[in-house]
Amino acid sequence: MLNRGYAYATIIGASHHGQTLLSHLASLYPHSTPQAWQQNLNNGEVTLNGVTATGAESVTAGQALVWNRPPWVEPAAPQHFDVLFEDPHLLAVDKPSGLPTLPGAGFLESTLLRLVQKHFPTANPVHRLGRATSGIVLFAKTPQAAAHLFASWNTPKIQKIYRALAQNIAQNDAYEILTPIGLVPHPLIGSVWAASPHGKPAKSLAKVIARTTSTTTFEVSLHSGRPHQIRIHLASIGHPLVGDPLYGPTGLPLENLPGLPGDGGYFLHAQFLTFHHPITAEQINIEAPLPPGIHPNAAEFAQSTSGSRRANRRHS
Repeated sequence: MLNRGYAYATIIGASHHGQTLLSHLASLYPHSTPQAWQQNLNNGEVTLNGVTATGAESVTAGQALVWNRPPWVEPAAPQHFDVLFEDPHLLAVDKPSGLPTLPGAGFLESTLLRLVQKHFPTANPVHRLGRATSGIVLFAKTPQAAAHLFASWNTPKIQKIYRALAQNIAQNDAYEILTPIGLVPHPLIGSVWAASPHGKPAKSLAKVIARTTSTTTFEVSLHSGRPHQIRIHLASIGHPLVGDPLYGPTGLPLENLPGLPGDGGYFLHAQFLTFHHPITAEQINIEAPLPPGIHPNAAEFAQSTSGSRRANRRHS
């Protein structure tokens, strides 16, 4: 089914002043070739300061650039979520693997944001999970709740615990991982977040839950909020996630990627979230049950948390 299309609007920056519009579009949206962009221009999809563009124009800093992308068929994605907690200020949902949290990478309507707002129009996510990551996503339904949660999200006031299935057998029972995370160059995709001595500080605590003959299941607590932190941190200690198409055993991206960076195939689940309610100060404990069928022993790893509050309502 076609979506409604979308208008991508940007302002020309000073560093791009003097470029031809065609070259600027090709660098701004590298998912399409210059030839494809010229066809979009010929179709009348691009305007510069409100005037339909040809691509030959020299762009000027401050100009308004709009690409009116026609409706397209989005990639397949789950179309449901479970409500784990709800009150007048907050909403916590269980996101299935394969559903993006926010629009991007070809997804517009098939996102958790769009699905949630059909039922809860004022809800906006406080954070995001990667498309392949399942589990708890917290939404704020009021500006007051959003302001408090944004201010405290990457602090010890918010406890976030994930479950991850990793390659190789861990020698220790627990790890404190302090690998810095920053952008590193990649020959195929430009740059990507990865382990980097020049990156920003990051901290994760990983505890072994189970071992098989070739894998380790970790419970990981986040003490910072860097992009792809768990995937990078576990890989940096020699335990990339099973099926991860992006990160190798050093926490650096694989040179020959088996797929796109956003592809799934790995098991990472945001299982527990504990915090004080931003309005009532009540302690809130939320648990997202481990999804069935992702790992043959997933049921063995499930844990219950006393005081967890679940609404157990599914929305499609």
